Amino acid sequence: MATFKNVVPPKDGAPITMKNGVLNVPDNPILPFIEGDGTGPDIWRAARRVLDAAVAKAYGGKKKIAWMEVYAGEKAFHKFGEWLPDDTIEAFKTYLVGIKGPLTTPIGGGIRSLNVALRQTLDLYVCLRPVKYFTGVPSPVKHPEKVDMVIFRENTEDIYAGIEWKAYSPEVKKVLDFLIKEMGVKKIRFPESSGIGIKPVSEEGSKRLCRAAIQYALTHKRKSVNFTHKGNIMKFTEGAFKDWGYQVAATEFRNETVTQRESWILGNKEHDPSLSNEDNAKLIEPGFDMFAPDKKAEIVKEVEATLKLWPTHGDGKWKQKLLIKDTIADITLQQTITRADEFDVIATLNLNGDYLSDALAAQVGGIGIAPGGNINYVTGHAIFEATHGTAPKYANLDKVNPGSEILSGEMMFRFLGWNEAADLIIQGIERSIAAHTVTYDFARLMKAEGVKDVKEVKCSEFGDVIIRNMA
Repeated sequence: MATFKNVVPPKDGAPITMKNGVLNVPDNPILPFIEGDGTGPDIWRAARRVLDAAVAKAYGGKKKIAWMEVYAGEKAFHKFGEWLPDDTIEAFKTYLVGIKGPLTTPIGGGIRSLNVALRQTLDLYVCLRPVKYFTGVPSPVKHPEKVDMVIFRENTEDIYAGIEWKAYSPEVKKVLDFLIKEMGVKKIRFPESSGIGIKPVSEEGSKRLCRAAIQYALTHKRKSVNFTHKGNIMKFTEGAFKDWGYQVAATEFRNETVTQRESWILGNKEHDPSLSNEDNAKLIEPGFDMFAPDKKAEIVKEVEATLKLWPTHGDGKWKQKLLIKDTIADITLQQTITRADEFDVIATLNLNGDYLSDALAAQVGGIGIAPGGNINYVTGHAIFEATHGTAPKYANLDKVNPGSEILSGEMMFRFLGWNEAADLIIQGIERSIAAHTVTYDFARLMKAEGVKDVKEVKCSEFGDVIIRNMA
């Protein structure tokens, strides 16, 4: 077992382990936690009471969390003179699963980002962001109840990998010289004043994210997985991500999945069994007659390959399969507002996922109630977290909404297989919001919408209300 310098593991707990791809969770798991900066202590105190109460109510004392506090951010600096002690990394590495509050980065830097450090150390390649509407939450859209999506955001590549060079620097001059002189690049409009960034997207990174999204969708009986990308412009990065996602579906989950185009081809044949392959191709590609001969042959070959799936997918069997499809990123941002019920599980690269998850959170009540998790599904390492900032002006006022931290704990319970406790948390939150007993952020919006019986409560009181509303 690991040794620690400044923290002591709880004696009444046992470590979570991973064997043969299966998470082994004892009845008294040691779970590291970081309470966070700013409003972090307030929301953590409320969340911890809710999480403990849910476990107690669900399992009648047979299960109990052994919490282990570890440190990062301002509290770690004041206590140990370090922003992110090695003990913290080692605790999450040893005990696999934990939770954290929001952390700040002081002006002028000087702190290793906890997320970056742990993503690198534990290879937490999935940023998991579920977005679901709770009845009664004020929303800026007409039909927020249609929003029920789970976003798999790639966590280690894309623009967020941080490979870039500052404009006018000697380094960027070397890169520009290489691109222009050695590679013959002519698309840079103002090379003398440009900063340059490189966007890595690998086959391994793309496939493991898409694999995790598909497996999640199958396990949780979701209806579709959508690969969101900008492959129409960035063909060899975003376009490759989409192509690799389809490859995973076709090779590793062939009997469980059907692509959208395959569903069209199979549906056409079911509607008209006498339909020729060429006529089927014309139905899925309206511009077929204008294509070059080699392109026509490619589409007909696609039809032939799809119809070979008839024994497992024909005669309507495809309708029971997980639907695999893709959409361009900008269209996705539009259609998740106008056609939210057509989206379910979304797999996408880092930057797209950043925009998309926050935009969706706004439809269902804002970032203050948006949970998240950083996960490696292969090793079992996972850190769940409130996705909002520290809001220092509200620190120690017992005011802010603890929903993001509480729902991150609910995600953590489902990851552990403690679904009964997770269900109680959802029930408690649903009933509390439906009764219009909420923190100031929701109370203000409810009153603006004309709700008369709003009861505004403190952060800690909202936790108590949730506990009372657990059946």
